[in-house]
Amino acid sequence: MEYTYNIIDSDASSKLQLQLYLEEYDDLVCASEDTTASAGLNSILKYNPDVVLVNLGEDGLSYFQMVTELNQYMQSLPIIIGYAKTKKFAYNAIKSGFFDYWILPHNEFDIRKTILRLRKLHPKHDTPSTICLKSYKDYRYLDTQNILYLKSDNNTTDFFMKDGSIISAFKTLKSFEEKLPKNFIRVHQSYIINSVYVSRINYGKSICSLRCGEEQELPFSKTYKDKVDSLKNMLSKTSAKALN
Repeated sequence: MEYTYNIIDSDASSKLQLQLYLEEYDDLVCASEDTTASAGLNSILKYNPDVVLVNLGEDGLSYFQMVTELNQYMQSLPIIIGYAKTKKFAYNAIKSGFFDYWILPHNEFDIRKTILRLRKLHPKHDTPSTICLKSYKDYRYLDTQNILYLKSDNNTTDFFMKDGSIISAFKTLKSFEEKLPKNFIRVHQSYIINSVYVSRINYGKSICSLRCGEEQELPFSKTYKDKVDSLKNMLSKTSAKALN
């Protein structure tokens, strides 16, 4: 699986040098190149890249303002890596949640360490990233990462998305069950949930809670209790690894 990235750099030589180093990595794909914070903000919202590389230069504060604005529009920020000729903006970068900070000129070893750490901490799993909803001659593609859960109503399935939208497909829930990535779990005759967003499992009330904005509670049934148990064990192991 690939990581998409945006470069925001007004220095042509710095940008070219960085691109030459990044060409070594087959799993990195450039989505956009910009030279200002405002253009970068627009591109990030448009292409939703995994990684943003920013030359903080002498106008670093405008880029930190850009990050503040991104928080207003995005559920989760891309991984941001900043670089400059000095450590002048390092403290602000840390406070703003940057993934890494490089000192110019670009250093092959520093870039390699960052890419390896990126792969380790944010692995890309080899699972379908999109699902196609076909209706007559209309083909609609949904990013599975943005699906919270699916709900069936007779022969219609509604996709509840992270941004609050609801997209309907005229097929049964079962028809999508095997097409979705492994993180989608059938917990009820009428529901498939994206385990990535599960924040709570309440066995007393037979409810799974999903976190995304306002917490949403969905029922699970005894028929699918074994799948809920597997989900609980999987999330418990993930939580244990995070704590360790």
